Formats: sequence, C-alpha cells, structure tokens
Amino acid sequence: MKRTLLVAVALVLAAVAGCGSGTGADAGAGATPSAGSPAAGPAAGGVPPLTGDPTDVTAPSQAQAGTGQPPAQLVTEDVVVGQGPAAALTDTVQVQYTGTLYANGTVFDSSWSGGGPIAFPLNRVVPGFAQGIEGMQVGGRRVIVIPPDLGYGDDTNGPIPGGSTLVFVVDLVGIR
Repeated sequence: MKRTLLVAVALVLAAVAGCGSGTGADAGAGATPSAGSPAAGPAAGGVPPLTGDPTDVTAPSQAQAGTGQPPAQLVTEDVVVGQGPAAALTDTVQVQYTGTLYANGTVFDSSWSGGGPIAFPLNRVVPGFAQGIEGMQVGGRRVIVIPPDLGYGDDTNGPIPGGSTLVFVVDLVGIR
C-alpha cells in the first residue's frame, strides 16, 4: 500500500494542480541548474548528496538533506544515463524510486520497500514528477528536485508536509 501512496495522491493532486507552469529545467537534455555530482555533495539550492553507490541501479539510493534554500524551479540530474528509449509525457512508465524531503532527507515513499517497480501513466502524476522523468532513457537513474508548486503545493499529504520540496531518485525500468 505504501508504494501506491505516491500514485494515488498524485492522481488526485494532478487533477487539482493542473499541468504546472512548465518553467523547470529541460529534463530531456539532462540539464540542471546545479553543478557537481550528487554523490560528491550538493550545490546550494541544487541536488543533495545521495546514499550508497548512486550509480548502482540494482540497489536503492536516496537523497540526504539539502543545504541552503531549496531550488525554486525543477532541477534534474542524470546519475546514470540509460541506453533505452526515452520517456514521453504520454507514456506509461515503470520505475523504481525513493522520495525524500529536501529539508531533512526523510523518506516518505519508496517502491524499493514494496518489492519492485511500479507502473503509472506520466500524465496522471504531479507535474514535477512527470516533467522530471520526461526525456529520461530506460536503464537510467535521475535525481529530480521538485519545488512545492510542481508537487503538492501548500497542502499536507500523508507524510509530506505542506510547502515541501521533494527529492526523488528514479530508475526508469521500462516504458509501456
């Protein structure tokens, strides 16, 4: 049930939130406003450092707490670039992920704890999650930092406090 929390809540909020502002980084190009490797350490307002070996897509990795002010725009960083097809907003994707809070690194959801990848249509989740996965290639791992306006806004949703910046480490397993 925990691994479906993100999808269930996202479906409801996506309907309420609309399509977002579209002002984030170009995920298709793997662009990011931050510099440096997420394993090496964060740039202020960028991608927080990750646990474990972030390049091992067979094992979970999660973001630690961010430093400084969280970014105001969507930030993505490819840790591993996939070799397969790229995800489009109209696709149903199969992913492994761990979601944490930028403020303190607390895990609020993880498909890894549920036993395996989860599939969902990208057009049915919060805008920042969809935009962050768009352009990602199968076999890749990407860190996505989602500001509140592209996530859950000021609303509290389960373990996610209102106004939270979210950080996902996402492995794109497949596209349907």
